[in-house]
Amino acid sequence: MAAHSIPPHTLTRLAREWLEEDTPNFDPAGVCVGLRDVEARLLCKTPHSVLAGSPFFTAVFRELGCSVHWLLQEGSETGPDGVTLAAVVRGPARCLLLGERPALNCLARASGIATRCSQLRALAAAAGWHGQVAGTRKTTPGFRLVEKYAMLVGGVSMHRQDLSGMVMLKDNHIWASGSITQAVGSARSVCGFSSKIEVECRSVEEASEAATAGADVIMLDNFPPQELHAAAQALKREFPSQVVEASGGVTPETLSSYFSPHVDIISLGCITQGCPVVDFSLKVQKPVS
Repeated sequence: MAAHSIPPHTLTRLAREWLEEDTPNFDPAGVCVGLRDVEARLLCKTPHSVLAGSPFFTAVFRELGCSVHWLLQEGSETGPDGVTLAAVVRGPARCLLLGERPALNCLARASGIATRCSQLRALAAAAGWHGQVAGTRKTTPGFRLVEKYAMLVGGVSMHRQDLSGMVMLKDNHIWASGSITQAVGSARSVCGFSSKIEVECRSVEEASEAATAGADVIMLDNFPPQELHAAAQALKREFPSQVVEASGGVTPETLSSYFSPHVDIISLGCITQGCPVVDFSLKVQKPVS
């Protein structure tokens, strides 16, 4: 269902941009293969991976007059086998090979992120924590939509899409404006009722000021787990309906130590930064003589 959130014209635009980047002028290797129709098999070579990015993969080949038949559904997990057949691509040889690398790059990156997100969500479920694991805006320039989409497929929150999606007042905003109260008031005068305001806080005192000023979300930033639990509990005691987010230094290995009934959101930059990719390859089948 996540695929339905991407407008068709956006898929077309991205596919064209990626193809233009990879082949800005001549394709000398295309002379070797010509326009003979061929079939290629998409192989996933990383066991227990979540497939994500199929709409982008398909869009690339659609631009080139090729067809893609998926054998794995978006969001499904591969089994323990070393190699899993994920899809079959058919079309003119030179066109299919033009799309090979851009399409694989997208699929490998998106599937890697979705796989990590699925693992993090499973950790939260196993611990009985009912909050939301979230990504951050630490995305690859020009590739944010794909990476945010992969978070959706993996089952975690995308957090804010961009600077226009939600106001986040970080330390630099606060220092530049003079105070948390001043920063929240100025931001609210522009965003009105339609956008939430989140404030990054380094102490319980800052968090209390932000909540009093009308912040919708309080981020307790770079708190060690035990300090986080105490601070979140104190904040909820004073402001019971306040949304509390924990962020800063959280890794897949330490995530479980941040779970708390007083913490609503835990965001991790490592969902996109340093995330392993899933190994895919596209193999053209030899013609039957």
